[in-house]
Amino acid sequence: MVGDRTIVLGVTGSIAAYKAVELASKLTQDGAWVDVVMTRSAQEFVTPLTFRSVTQRPVVTEMFDLESEFSIEHVSLAERADLVVIAPATANIIAKLAGGIADDMLCCTVLATKAPVLVAPAMNVNMYESQVTQENIARLKERGCKFIGPAYGRLASGAWGLGRLAEIDDILGTINQVLGRGGDLAGRRIVVSAGGTQEPIDPVRHIGNRSSGRMGYALAEAARDRGAEVVLVSAPTALTPPIDVEVVQVQTTLQMRDAIAAATARADALIMAAAPVDYHPKTVAKTKIKKGTGAITLELVENPDILSEVKGEKGDFIKVGFAAESENLVKNATEKLKNKRLDFIVANDITATDSGFGADTNRVVLIDRSGKVTKLPLLPKSEVADKILDRVAELLPKRKAKK
Repeated sequence: MVGDRTIVLGVTGSIAAYKAVELASKLTQDGAWVDVVMTRSAQEFVTPLTFRSVTQRPVVTEMFDLESEFSIEHVSLAERADLVVIAPATANIIAKLAGGIADDMLCCTVLATKAPVLVAPAMNVNMYESQVTQENIARLKERGCKFIGPAYGRLASGAWGLGRLAEIDDILGTINQVLGRGGDLAGRRIVVSAGGTQEPIDPVRHIGNRSSGRMGYALAEAARDRGAEVVLVSAPTALTPPIDVEVVQVQTTLQMRDAIAAATARADALIMAAAPVDYHPKTVAKTKIKKGTGAITLELVENPDILSEVKGEKGDFIKVGFAAESENLVKNATEKLKNKRLDFIVANDITATDSGFGADTNRVVLIDRSGKVTKLPLLPKSEVADKILDRVAELLPKRKAKK
């Protein structure tokens, strides 16, 4: 989502300024044009040359720099920006922005821009929790500034509390979410399921599968970045929940069924990337089953088919399923597509070592109702997610037109 966008990155005088180098680097790698503006105090922690090296762009450090490519710099920067990010933001810069002070390049740029402004505070816990700082933050939020963090943890002073700069990946996620507000899924509610459900046998054991949830989480993040309101119904995973996504945690297939039914009541689409367990034990032992009792027999009851049950309440509701197959990939996936009355299905061969469960990449086949089969090459799951959402975005306007 940041590709070919201009992002003004304001860096202020915090020990966390070194983390802004990673942020600038990742934004640049993702295709953004990153123009860094440093306050004088920021230069005490990190040199302008460091940012210039990772962005391959000029770094603005002074209000009037005749050698800069920008003319009347604060106006030029402000007009170029698709987004202004201040990370880290000290208590001082937050106070100056709240008061409308324009005595440095960064403040002038923020005052002059019409682009969204994202602020990532980093400071001592007492400074952050002080009444005046909280009032300044509230004032900036009223004016439309978006805040992320701070996070809880060990601070530079050695104390523990709120004040750490938010994680760089969380800041990146918020940047993508802000830039995606006008995307092709803006105004749409997308429900995504992820992970493999677990059916308890006793308090410590369960029936499960190898689904990591990576594909579902990638879909949730990609839909968010394209402007959608996203609900992620997640079975247990080891993944960090995406920022700015509503996450509903479940364990069993029945819990997932109920959560999806509630979430899809006013949704535009359901993308069922989860791997619900097909059966659950008829009875669950209340205490741990001990070894040494010989062979045991589990009586299993079939779980409901979530995709078949979900109808959605909107006339243009889209249903997308996944088929993890070990043989006859297209044939088995096509049968599932028809039986569950899906709009299209995403099939992948789980026997491949470079795709499927646990991998960061996937090689999938998209099959639609007309029988059209589209084979995608091996791609990162984030790119597979965008290919899937391209199809969803294409279908939604067509369904709307038929309504």
